Amino acid sequence: MTPIKIIETSDGSQSLFHEELNETYHSTHGALTESEHVFIKHGLDYLNNSGKNQINILEVGFGTGLNALLTQGYATLNTELRVDYVTLEPFPLKEELIAELKYYELLKDQVSKEDFLQLHACQWEQKHVLNDSLFFTKHQTTLQEFNSDILFDLVFYDAFAPSKQAEMWDFEVLKKLTNKMASGGVLVTYCARGQFKRDLAALNMSVETLSGPPGKKEMVRGTLSS
Repeated sequence: MTPIKIIETSDGSQSLFHEELNETYHSTHGALTESEHVFIKHGLDYLNNSGKNQINILEVGFGTGLNALLTQGYATLNTELRVDYVTLEPFPLKEELIAELKYYELLKDQVSKEDFLQLHACQWEQKHVLNDSLFFTKHQTTLQEFNSDILFDLVFYDAFAPSKQAEMWDFEVLKKLTNKMASGGVLVTYCARGQFKRDLAALNMSVETLSGPPGKKEMVRGTLSS
């Protein structure tokens, strides 16, 4: 079993350190801050503010559940929004690790401990109605093996970095991903590697390089052309 340890990041929120990969699940400069900046502000909030109030989300890398929890909190505060959230995770965390994660303590005005634990307790491969605003489905699979009839409006691309998990940034994998996106669909990720941006452009995406979260100069948002 690969040792995975809980660490605290600079904004007081937790992340995990994967010893075999020598990699953290989030930025050490702030796990919560990074997720809010990359996935909520420049992804979900960006689409919602563009007038889209029904959003199908695909998350690549459920991990700690932080992005899903932030999405639930956002949907709770934005009652006009309806989200169908699908997330992929081939290697779910152990229950003892999940029990020690306490993101909900920093998000008390949006979500509860019960909300967080429910995300992890939901059965895999089944759609769950978490509230009036949020449908939630977890698939224990890789992106390479994932099949879906749904076209996604928003992709949270939260795989490990290219230096640690190169296969997740391969052109053919990205091509498969864009084939699952709706016209005008948006992809957001913390990665701003040049080859990745060139690959997105080659896949008919308009690529924006945006200011990154603390500790990272840049991030990327790609929009699939019509």
